[in-house]
Amino acid sequence: MNYLDIFLLFAWYSCLGWIMETIYASITHKKFVNRGFLNGFFCPIYGLGAVLIIVSSTWVGTIFSGALAAGTFSVVAAVILVTALEYITGFMLEKVFHCKWWDYSEDFANLHGYICLKYSLLWGVLALVLLEIVHPGIAGLLLFIPSEIKIALSALLFVYFLVDTIKSVADTLDLRNAILNHSSFSLLKYYEKILRYRRIFQAFPRLLILNADIINRDVRSILNEKVDKLKTELKSKFQ
Repeated sequence: MNYLDIFLLFAWYSCLGWIMETIYASITHKKFVNRGFLNGFFCPIYGLGAVLIIVSSTWVGTIFSGALAAGTFSVVAAVILVTALEYITGFMLEKVFHCKWWDYSEDFANLHGYICLKYSLLWGVLALVLLEIVHPGIAGLLLFIPSEIKIALSALLFVYFLVDTIKSVADTLDLRNAILNHSSFSLLKYYEKILRYRRIFQAFPRLLILNADIINRDVRSILNEKVDKLKTELKSKFQ
């Protein structure tokens, strides 16, 4: 497995992770929710997690000769690595936004609300499914793709990820600036920024509590007000 294969696997599992997250969130909220940090159809944390699991499994396989031992330690390594990735991601996002993007504080055996035993065990189950069911087929499919196509596809995906990441980070920093320095913006400008980044709040509902104690700056109230206004306009059109 070379670097091209690893990158393509990262892209594939990022997309698969986005599909799972979006389906779950859309069913939960009873509406379509683009569940991801990026604007496109990718959740990089799933792609990176999958790559870590696959690479660590290959490394574990060189140490243990028995299938049972190799499989067991591969899952254990996956749980440790992906849980660490989730903790680091949650910690960094909170440092930037001064708010948790997800919070497991009420779950049993959690660490600072970023990770908890329940979801770490879930990562273990997903790792087992990935290694035993999903990845063997995907790895086999990669063998039939010509190198030229891999190079072209990787180049296109790399450019896409680069552009989308730059755009998403810029949007996030702009939103952060509006939240933390709300007094520097007029009420209209502040409302425009909150509504512009509505997708981010839908993807990460925990952010709705931002500025909750500040009059006319409460994110949840602004978004709800917009929804109520749209409902009123629609009703007036069809009456």
